[in-house]
Amino acid sequence: MGHTATVHLVRHGEVHNPDRVLYGRLDGFGLSELGKEMALGIAEHFVQRAEQGRPVHMLAASPLQRAQETIAPLSARLGLPVTIEERVLEAENAFEGLSSVKRQLRRPKYWPLLVNPFRPSWGEPYKQQVARVLAAVKDLSDQAIADHGEGAEVVVVSHQLPIWVTRLWAENRPLWHDPRSRECTLTSITSLHIGPGGVESVSYEEPNKELSKQALALPGA
Repeated sequence: MGHTATVHLVRHGEVHNPDRVLYGRLDGFGLSELGKEMALGIAEHFVQRAEQGRPVHMLAASPLQRAQETIAPLSARLGLPVTIEERVLEAENAFEGLSSVKRQLRRPKYWPLLVNPFRPSWGEPYKQQVARVLAAVKDLSDQAIADHGEGAEVVVVSHQLPIWVTRLWAENRPLWHDPRSRECTLTSITSLHIGPGGVESVSYEEPNKELSKQALALPGA
């Protein structure tokens, strides 16, 4: 029996974004008041798990402000430092910075970017996102097992698209998808259960389900 670990990929909380900008990797988009409430809820969720004998051993997050603000309450509650993990960053997107994206896409200058939804042609290829997230997951789980032994748990705050395509890959599903179909709500937890052969199974939960119902739904945000 080889070592095992669980890496929990948590999507960040709601962002303060009154202009409904597709913010992508842009700086300066922090959590809304609702998002801060979500971050507290996630912290409470993992603290309760620890009290039930399932402690978290390591924390990591995307360098973007919304991810760092989401993990901060958990870091404070657990007294654990946060590793900045560039490989779980939001996907690159040519439409970054636009508001009312659906309306903007009617403009001919953007049409060449839309030729191949399977790749996708407007942003970072799905396979590339999966590869970098999995590389981060492997390094973090290896480190957690080395430091804390079998059954080590890691929480990583990331972004919807990289988390979702990694889950699709882990479940042997096609990476191409309709963005509206993503099961990855704000501060949801997509847990990768790691065994000797890599990712062996995936589980999903929404501890902040009631709060996420109040959120402003923006695909990909």
